[in-house]
Amino acid sequence: MLDDFAAGVARDGDDDGIRRILDEVAASTGMGFVALARVTDTRWIACQVVDQIDFGMSPGEELRVSTTICNDIREHGNVVVIDDVAGNPKWLSHPAPSLYGFKSYVSLPIVLADGSFYGTLCAIDPLPRKLARPDVVSALKNFADRLGAILSKG
Repeated sequence: MLDDFAAGVARDGDDDGIRRILDEVAASTGMGFVALARVTDTRWIACQVVDQIDFGMSPGEELRVSTTICNDIREHGNVVVIDDVAGNPKWLSHPAPSLYGFKSYVSLPIVLADGSFYGTLCAIDPLPRKLARPDVVSALKNFADRLGAILSKG
């Protein structure tokens, strides 16, 4: 059973526009799991997901925030794009890749119209992907901006 905050986050994600954007991210990157996540200093909650790899998360469900790279995004606001964790010493030592079984990863901050941090657009895949290209990163930033705009209207 979801608590009130998690249920509210799931309601935030119950939007056809958000689902379409997540589908676009999956299609354009080849990533098998894409999520819009609400990230606070104490919680990571799935707002909406596209799960083509049976990662097993649904809107309102949580990961321990301290085990996520999204927590780093919340703290620093930087975009993280990893083509292959095995070739990236900085992220290879992070707990997330081994805990969640991914080789490739992207995460971008979702910022609302008032400038506040909502969470992240994140995606994982068990296979390496070619993501750290200017055209892909630009498209991902556009997706994140569009998600922020939708959430700002709600």
